[in-house]
Amino acid sequence: MFGFLLTLTLLDGLLLGVVVLLQAGKGDGLAAMGGGGGTIADGILGGRQAATLLTKTTWVTGGVFLGLLIVLSVISSRARAPQPLLRGEFTTQTAPQPLLPPAGAGAAGAVGNPVGGAGSTQTDTSK
Repeated sequence: MFGFLLTLTLLDGLLLGVVVLLQAGKGDGLAAMGGGGGTIADGILGGRQAATLLTKTTWVTGGVFLGLLIVLSVISSRARAPQPLLRGEFTTQTAPQPLLPPAGAGAAGAVGNPVGGAGSTQTDTSK
C-alpha cells in the first residue's frame, strides 16, 4: 500500500511540474504592481481572470499531491518498529564489569580501616 501511494505521489509530482511549466507567465506580479504596469486599483481591486484548464489542473494536482503526502506521513508514523537485522544473536550478552571499584571503596578498602570494604581484613570471631 505504501509503495503504491508513493508511486502515485511521484507521478502526481511529475504531472504537477509539467502543468506548472506549461503555464504562461502573467507578467503582473509584485514588480509590475508598484512600478507602472497598471494602477494599484487594477491589480488589487480588479476582477479575476477566467481560470484556464491549466490553472484548474494545477489546483487539482496540487491538492492531490498534498493529500497523498499527508496520507503517506500518517502511514509511515504508524508503521511497526523496525526489526533488528540480527534477531537474538546478541541477546545473551552480559553487562561488562566496571573497571573502577564501587564509589567509596577507596577509603573503605584501605589497609587498617575496618569498615568492611573491598580488601578489608576483618575476621569473624563469633564462632
